[in-house]
Amino acid sequence: MLSIDPSAQTERENYKFLTGSIIPRPIAFVTTQSSNGIVNAAPFSYFNIVSANPPMISISVQRKSGEMKDTARNIMEKKEFVIHIVDEDNVEQVNMTAANLPADESEIEVAKLMLTESEKISVPGVKEAKIRFECILEQAISIGEGEETSTDLLIGKVVQYHIEDQLYDKGRIDPHGLKAVSRLAGNDYAKLGKTFTIARPE
Repeated sequence: MLSIDPSAQTERENYKFLTGSIIPRPIAFVTTQSSNGIVNAAPFSYFNIVSANPPMISISVQRKSGEMKDTARNIMEKKEFVIHIVDEDNVEQVNMTAANLPADESEIEVAKLMLTESEKISVPGVKEAKIRFECILEQAISIGEGEETSTDLLIGKVVQYHIEDQLYDKGRIDPHGLKAVSRLAGNDYAKLGKTFTIARPE
């Protein structure tokens, strides 16, 4: 087996190794709002559940040349954001929002998505998503080597769930109806595919 020391690799090499091996990764499509009212939207695959009690989820936002991205900056300032699950029906539009746009230009308009009001926070969500989570910022953690921050790890407390009626039955979510997609490496994505069941030991 090949053995590799990450400290001997470049940042790009480590990125490629991690994103190529830790697959599939769920995708968070995040809406935030700037101080001047611009709604920003962007996808992130460094995303997962943190806790069920209380319900918390996290996204990790990589900085570019040390500069904080609009998503992280807006969350830090407003303390609110909405996370949407990316699915087969909206992945093409979500991918369009990954373009590098000026902070005063909304990705929502570029992708021709529709906004919908949230119930408990002021940041709007996206109507096309089958599931969305209204979140308030619980904790922000700066990560990096030495004094230079390369990543903003943001943990949000979920204050409201939204889900399409037909996907939810007696507390269970239909994964085949949701049709969530996951991120692989490069430009590759994956559908849910075949599932199987293994009973947990007592």
